[in-house]
Amino acid sequence: MSEFSLTPDIVNDAVRQHWADTPHMCTDISPTHAVATQAINQESLRPGGFVPGPTMFSMADVVLWYMSFGTIDRIEPMALTSDLSIHFLRPAQGTTLWARADLDKAGRLMVVGTVKIWVDNDPDRLVATAQGTYVMP
Repeated sequence: MSEFSLTPDIVNDAVRQHWADTPHMCTDISPTHAVATQAINQESLRPGGFVPGPTMFSMADVVLWYMSFGTIDRIEPMALTSDLSIHFLRPAQGTTLWARADLDKAGRLMVVGTVKIWVDNDPDRLVATAQGTYVMP
């Protein structure tokens, strides 16, 4: 079996070629998981200082995208979201959003994963969970 070739730097460089102003950054990747982070835009917070749901949804989507790269061990910019559902567990307040996607099942054309989202390096206090499917072109 060949050695895993992707690193967070490879993922981040490739993604920025297609999406130069992405707020997301891959911090860890393997064949079975990916971790991403994003600085929370303090100007776009909801009243009370809460992170908007669409921001967390976007984070779930992008970390699943990164995980799909790790699963196939190559950057595939045209991998597309087929399905994504999210459950908001508690209000999110902080400065940095984190997400980890873990592989549930990989097939020839589809990758399914579960995401956990937290704020400010406190992975034991989840703010949302999600599950999604990516399809390969």
